[in-house]
Amino acid sequence: MTGRTLRLSRLRGTGPEGRGGRVRRRGAQPKVVALGGGMGLSASLAALRRITGDLTAVVTVADDGGSSGRLRDELGVLPPGDLRKALAALCGDDDWGQTWARVIQHRFQSHGDLHDHAVGNLLIVALWEQLGDHVQALDLVGRLLGAHGRVLPMSAVPLELQALVRGHDPERPQEITTVRGQATVALTPGEVQSVHVVPHDPPAVPEVVTAILDADWVVLGPGSWFSSVMPHLLVPDLLDALTETKARRVLSLNLAPQPGETEGFSPQRHLEVLGRHAPKLALDVVLADEAAVPDRDSLTDAARRFGAAVELAPVARADGSPRHDPELLAAAYDRIFRMHGRIGPWR
Repeated sequence: MTGRTLRLSRLRGTGPEGRGGRVRRRGAQPKVVALGGGMGLSASLAALRRITGDLTAVVTVADDGGSSGRLRDELGVLPPGDLRKALAALCGDDDWGQTWARVIQHRFQSHGDLHDHAVGNLLIVALWEQLGDHVQALDLVGRLLGAHGRVLPMSAVPLELQALVRGHDPERPQEITTVRGQATVALTPGEVQSVHVVPHDPPAVPEVVTAILDADWVVLGPGSWFSSVMPHLLVPDLLDALTETKARRVLSLNLAPQPGETEGFSPQRHLEVLGRHAPKLALDVVLADEAAVPDRDSLTDAARRFGAAVELAPVARADGSPRHDPELLAAAYDRIFRMHGRIGPWR
């Protein structure tokens, strides 16, 4: 047992014999872990909850803008905003679920200190202070909402995202500048070269490591590439779990480049920067919208470097906006799970 494997085993609370060799019986639902942040993760969760009841969302904790940033600065807590969005995405389509989804997403409008705070952010932070446990508090909110899955933070400490950006100053197009803060990185002019987090070796939440090692499928993306997707690969124990898990891994690409951090990126460029940050990461499937891939051969070549197959499917909303349709995305995930799973149909 290597030192890193031992560390993962301690995080999980079991020895390596607890992994591998798992045989999920025919007819059981797949265990799925989805990683990301913001609206990209919400889109993935809204789709995945339609095809499995065994779903765990792992959420970035580097947000420093808006209501989350204010609560983080004032109280020293994890930013709750992306966690709240994930919980809302897991709410059911019945009256109870949709009512609570609207409530926790509701933002106060005033001329005072409560302006633009989301109700769900305040509820989550209040439970953190009451219970002193991030995971227990989020599980309690999930039960209140009737959420179809579990929401976990990827780390137990708030992180600062930093990026090296070429041409951040338009008057110095070749100069490399360090840009700090997720909100700033997401909208930065110039070309992002790389990202890292501070602290550089943040602790992973043990329940996250357990979920990844026990999963049948791990889904990464879609979402803001540098500020929501990549941070998961910058937590060492989380990256090790993603590398060592016996789960199949699917990368879900965005429908369009994001103004600012991925302006002008092709689908294969997204894979190239992912590979630079996590060269040992293997993938099984890369999912993309067929209308968003002008050069399938180039994407296939980029995916092959990860050991992955490319699956193209119509997953965008019909209104032409760069947003995923939850029903179409659910159908695409279900097809991938059936075609690329190890034991045949889940149902």
